[in-house]
Amino acid sequence: MHESLSYLAYLAISIGLTVWVARTLSKNGEVFLVDCFGHDQVLARSTNHLLVVGFYLVNLGFILLALQFGKPPESVPEAIRYLSSKVGFAVLVLGAMHFFNMNAIAKFGRKVGAWFREEQWAANARPAAPEA
Repeated sequence: MHESLSYLAYLAISIGLTVWVARTLSKNGEVFLVDCFGHDQVLARSTNHLLVVGFYLVNLGFILLALQFGKPPESVPEAIRYLSSKVGFAVLVLGAMHFFNMNAIAKFGRKVGAWFREEQWAANARPAAPEA
């Protein structure tokens, strides 16, 4: 009984946290991405969506695989310890994924932004075509 309820609680809490974190990061991170990608909103939204999909895949996969680890609880105190350690580990993975993504976006976003700014500079530097 404690085992089944613990599994269900773990899945509900961990999946709920994953959805909440993904939505929060997606909503608040889009402004950051727009700036990183030289104010190209289409590229920023597309990247944001791809990051959210990857975030869900990695985190939900981890959450589901982690069900097999640990000794199933046989009492209420064990169930609480089991649940807190499982959810705590899932939260650490969520945090690690967030920092990994932020590092990658900061690194590659600057490159894409620089390319965008170079293209804008080049376009502005080209002489206008004579009117016919």
